[in-house]
Amino acid sequence: MRLVAILATLLIGTMLAAPAKAADKVVLMLNWYVYGEHAPFYYGKAKGIYAAEGIDLEIQEGRGSAATTQAVAAKTANFGYVDVPTMMRAAVKGAPIIATGVLLQTSPMSVMGLVEKNIRKPEDIKGKTVAITPADSMTQIWPLFLKKTGLKESDFTTVAGDGQTKLNAVINGQADLLLGYVMDQSMKIKDATGKDVYPIKFADYGINMVSSGLVANTDYVKANPDVVKRFMAATTKAVEAAEKDPKGAAQSILDANPKGGKIDTLTQGFELTIPLYRTPETKDRRPFQVTDQNMTDTVNLMVEYGGLDAKAKDNPKAFYTNEYLPK
Repeated sequence: MRLVAILATLLIGTMLAAPAKAADKVVLMLNWYVYGEHAPFYYGKAKGIYAAEGIDLEIQEGRGSAATTQAVAAKTANFGYVDVPTMMRAAVKGAPIIATGVLLQTSPMSVMGLVEKNIRKPEDIKGKTVAITPADSMTQIWPLFLKKTGLKESDFTTVAGDGQTKLNAVINGQADLLLGYVMDQSMKIKDATGKDVYPIKFADYGINMVSSGLVANTDYVKANPDVVKRFMAATTKAVEAAEKDPKGAAQSILDANPKGGKIDTLTQGFELTIPLYRTPETKDRRPFQVTDQNMTDTVNLMVEYGGLDAKAKDNPKAFYTNEYLPK
């Protein structure tokens, strides 16, 4: 009996001395420089939500959804937070990449101008000047918005430039409106001018398509299903926690990136993002639980207006999976 007791003591001592299992390192690359939409990732890391799931999260800023998609396809990053329609263009051409969760299920695309311009509905765009960036995602869907609202290109003046030129045009009064995301460009204009912006949202006029989501390399997903499940579980919890504490979530961005913006517009930008998480069909679901119909509608719109190869319509489910999401 004494020998058994000694062996048991030694075994317990060995177990206590054994190091805890190391957390899995996960690199998440964002779609762009940090702004309010990204708050849940920083909040989840700051609050230990990722650590609790055994995830050691590193967040990297991006330089556009296309570049982030390429990085994930090349396994430079484990996950990317990107515009899902942009990812589809790469995937249909053979890039080994899939969406493991679609967060923005309502489009943030809009045409926006300063509140003081009093442009509230499509009819008000007539006679105005609209700034666009040629070939970006919003400009590709813009003709559909015009069709849905009965507008013609001849009803307004168009000026073109890159993203910053487009912003400057509205900030400096050279354009009345620009094509932008409700939680992104609107906050940049407000940061620069101190003035509020009014967006006319594409989604309010029957344009039903998804936007940002998390993507991963298909080989990585197959090889690391447990890591993917834990990462998606943590991110789901992080989004839910951030929704309840928008200002705290925005502050977590500044805690990690002191030059990442201003607390008021980061908070407002995140608050403008939250309604985009769900559609009427998913209003009672947890974040990321996109419907098959929403994704099919998105593929169809992208084929017709967004330059997506028509073969994408053969199997819309090839672009996404809900398999790794928590119930």
